[in-house]
Amino acid sequence: MAINDECELCAHPGGDLLWEDDLCRVVRVADAAGDAFPGYCRIVVQRHVAEMTDLSPDAAHRVMEVVFATERALRRTTEADKINLASLGNMVPHLHWHVIPRWHDDSHFPAPIWAAELRDGAVRAAPTRSSLKRALEDELSTLNETP
Repeated sequence: MAINDECELCAHPGGDLLWEDDLCRVVRVADAAGDAFPGYCRIVVQRHVAEMTDLSPDAAHRVMEVVFATERALRRTTEADKINLASLGNMVPHLHWHVIPRWHDDSHFPAPIWAAELRDGAVRAAPTRSSLKRALEDELSTLNETP
């Protein structure tokens, strides 16, 4: 597994670890963005690569299965109006996906969360760690083994 000692996602989990296998991990974002968008998760590839095409086709497919399972888990545990999926990597060039619950009255809607805040957003309770972890494990239990 390729690791880059200068990469924050190689050196740190990137949030509250909810699930992992040899290919990737799912973390709940534990910062101000996680507070503003309750349930916000990241899927982080375990080795230091920048792009989806750096993965084998089987591994890339598996990462997307984990992204979609995380989206389904968030739909089960939040009352989000929409779930945003994004893979940017402009600031941290380590492959990771953002899975972000959104509400029509959140601080940035309809703009992306990285845009300027448009208003004070409604305050919502985050799903409990145990409920999110359980929903995620339920969704991931149907997937095949890691490629």
